[in-house]
Amino acid sequence: MQLDGHIHMVLDGKNWRQAIAAHSRKPNTQWIAAQLAQYQRLGFTYLRDGGDRWGVCLAAREMARDYGITYRCPAFPIYKEGRYGGFIGRSFSSLQEYRALVTEVRRLGGDFIKIMIAGLMDFNQYGKLSCDGLDAEEIREMVRIAHGEGFPVMAHANGAETVRLAAEAGVDSVEHGAYLDAKALGAMVEHNVIWTPTLATIGNLRGKGRFQEAAVEEILQSAKENVRRFAALGGLLAPGSDAGAWQVLHGQGGLDEYGLLERTLGESLLPALKTGEMALQRRFG
Repeated sequence: MQLDGHIHMVLDGKNWRQAIAAHSRKPNTQWIAAQLAQYQRLGFTYLRDGGDRWGVCLAAREMARDYGITYRCPAFPIYKEGRYGGFIGRSFSSLQEYRALVTEVRRLGGDFIKIMIAGLMDFNQYGKLSCDGLDAEEIREMVRIAHGEGFPVMAHANGAETVRLAAEAGVDSVEHGAYLDAKALGAMVEHNVIWTPTLATIGNLRGKGRFQEAAVEEILQSAKENVRRFAALGGLLAPGSDAGAWQVLHGQGGLDEYGLLERTLGESLLPALKTGEMALQRRFG
């Protein structure tokens, strides 16, 4: 059994604009079927999609049953207006608007709430993010509202401060989690947060000529060291490739993620991965 805890069926790993355009009028079910068949051939039986605003993940969830795959999705990611997430999610300007989006996720049958609370890594410069994270009170309220409606929360979060605040607010999983420190790692352990570090989104950039190789390597080594530290602390670590991101192909990206995690953890820490997989499936269904 293989699990990929973070994918985006709407994306193709090659050209995000073209991929989204192919689904902009309605989900391209032929494309979705081909990707699900690939996951099935490679032994994947559980997929968790980070969502999109065109209904691709919802269509994939319905189709996945025919491939023996358990598929979970949030309907669409939710981001704050003016912050990261506009290319794929739906925005809010006030908590009232956020609450309305949570209600819409329920109407569409989403399985959980996906919130975007920090920026994206700059793969040409170690330590740089595209924008700052949201403040503590806003994160707490977003999580409280989602949990109050019975939804687990998946949080796109980078940066030590944002991840610490997200953990303390009670998110169920942190996605990516670049540039963490001891306080952020400890908060995730203390609050039983599942961390999906998506190493393949970094590792698969090596040797492609698109980004500064030294920066990519520094970002990757930092992430791997934090993965080891987190596992050693007893943290809940789950595989998730962010398949659909550039150079992270559906199916193969999941195998790449397993390989990176296994080499990073080594034999002594590898059991942490199985524990995290089980926790993710229990929490997100």
